[in-house]
Amino acid sequence: MNSKILYIRISVYTFLLTGLLGICSSCEDYLDRSPNSDISETEPFENFRNFQGFTEELYNAIPIYTAYGYHNSFNLGEDVHWDQSATGEFAQAVDRGNFWAWNDYSSPFKTGTDPSSTNRFDKGNVWGFSWYGIRKANIGIANLDLLTDATQEEKDLIAGQLYFFRAWFHFSLMKYWGGLPYIDEVLPANEPIRIPRLTYQETADKVAEDFRKAADLLPIDWDDTTIGRTTLGNNMQRANKIMALAYLGKNLLYAGSPLMNESSGGTDSYNQDYCRQAADALGEALALSETTGRYKLADFSQYTELFYTQNSNGRIPGLNETIFWENTVEAAGRFRWNQINDYIPKDLSQGGYYISPTANYVFNNYGMANGLPINDSENSNGNRDVTQADSESGYDPNYPWKNRDPRLYKDIILDGERVSASESLPNDIEFASLYTGGRFRTVNGGRSNLTGLMLTKFKPKMAERNTESTTMSNVAVVLSLMRLADVYLMYAEATAVGYGIESTANTYSLSAVDAVNIVRDRANVGPVANKYTTSLIGFMRELQRERAVELAYEGHRFCDLRRWKLLDQEPYTLKSAIEFERDPNGLTGNELAENYKDARVLNLRMVTIFERQLTSRNYWFPLLLDDVNLYPEFEQNPGW
Repeated sequence: MNSKILYIRISVYTFLLTGLLGICSSCEDYLDRSPNSDISETEPFENFRNFQGFTEELYNAIPIYTAYGYHNSFNLGEDVHWDQSATGEFAQAVDRGNFWAWNDYSSPFKTGTDPSSTNRFDKGNVWGFSWYGIRKANIGIANLDLLTDATQEEKDLIAGQLYFFRAWFHFSLMKYWGGLPYIDEVLPANEPIRIPRLTYQETADKVAEDFRKAADLLPIDWDDTTIGRTTLGNNMQRANKIMALAYLGKNLLYAGSPLMNESSGGTDSYNQDYCRQAADALGEALALSETTGRYKLADFSQYTELFYTQNSNGRIPGLNETIFWENTVEAAGRFRWNQINDYIPKDLSQGGYYISPTANYVFNNYGMANGLPINDSENSNGNRDVTQADSESGYDPNYPWKNRDPRLYKDIILDGERVSASESLPNDIEFASLYTGGRFRTVNGGRSNLTGLMLTKFKPKMAERNTESTTMSNVAVVLSLMRLADVYLMYAEATAVGYGIESTANTYSLSAVDAVNIVRDRANVGPVANKYTTSLIGFMRELQRERAVELAYEGHRFCDLRRWKLLDQEPYTLKSAIEFERDPNGLTGNELAENYKDARVLNLRMVTIFERQLTSRNYWFPLLLDDVNLYPEFEQNPGW
């Protein structure tokens, strides 16, 4: 789909559709006509039931970033490494600097075009669905005056959703393509467009206005509204006040980040004014969450349920911590194939590729349980020396898995862990053989593990495809596009820049340091050390590391590296493996699996297996040539 999406003719007759955000039963209550009924052009907007039916399709235009195809090209930073046979995958293209691949390959940015479809293969089009959603929101806003048969509450709910989605779809585009025209009217289908691109910050200002309107109109919880009680218990994913405030803050934080500030004519450093505004919006969202209980951090004992559920009758993950999900079409069990196949060796799977977490990402970011990073120094630039003991943090290269951040054990499978429920398999398959020369590292050709680590954040540790057992069946994964932990960390970042490390925003009582520590406390990780609270540079390094751990492999890293202007800087261009030998006198089999955290290893070292050759042009995706050739004011991004 090219920029002709801006011109598409949309018949109002197609909009009385069932909402498909995993809340279909509630959406049906808003629909009282068949899509094929003979209706007037104004009837979809005359009462709440009809207008909400029109609005529901905006939820179904939310893209799928994870399951739009057969594989998982949604982590695009230095966080994962793909086996080299995956030459047609978008993540591999990004590694090679081919950002045109967002359009050429199967990617979450240009795959599938049908907002009414219930098929995940039609749901991976950030570019097309965003323009579609903007157009639809504008049609709804233009017809708000027709909503006469409705209470004020109902009118506010409709308007709030429309303003929210107009802002959200613009933000979804601009964070990858930069400043764009802000489309806030229904564009004529038969007239040429000459709307120039705005700077990033100019676009963000328009987005902020719409998010603020949405926040002022929407309730904290639909269940507490008169009309929402008709769909009681099925309103979790509907746009609400806290959601709008959180995205308002994220939009402003992005606008104040170094990349966006520089691209708007400023310096390649933070814009303090935007960060203050972001901190106030995010603080408002956090204050409402805490006083109402609408969102809360999940207990660490339920941590995996934020990312996947199993044997839960298709219940989507996220608990009360997730604020905004990707599209939930085909949520129940839809990751049975790609999540199982792509993250485990071929010994336990029959197809797919192999995606493994990079060792440099894991060791550079996941620190110790006491909250300290490994071998940190002012000259480390985020790159840790894994070969040296660190008396301050307690890290020991002979016992590299001991006393580590508890989130490491939730997200990563380490050498010696049990990975199969079948006790009849050889030991080097039943238990992760990730040491140098181990079976998982050397067998299966292009499907072997190159990094020495296995990803398990989105699947049970003993998930396998060869065995039709409860360990792998009925696993449902839906990516959280925003959860409360992210809001705490964004607040910390914005407040530290805007007000100071030990200061608070105008709308919330916690300091930047306190907000980081709330997230760490949940995981039983030590607080930010005092030495990181004496300077903004030191605190930001810890804040960036904390985001890398808490939000690991959830699709945030690529945008974070870009907005911080680190994408083309070492060590963020590197993808490395960890090499080591098992202690020949150490434990094996079940005994090792029960004590893998305390296992002794020999000759631990980091080896680079790939280096991304990225340049300044890779900070933005290129725009389609059809688009930039439409009129001079819609210019191409730099370097493309």
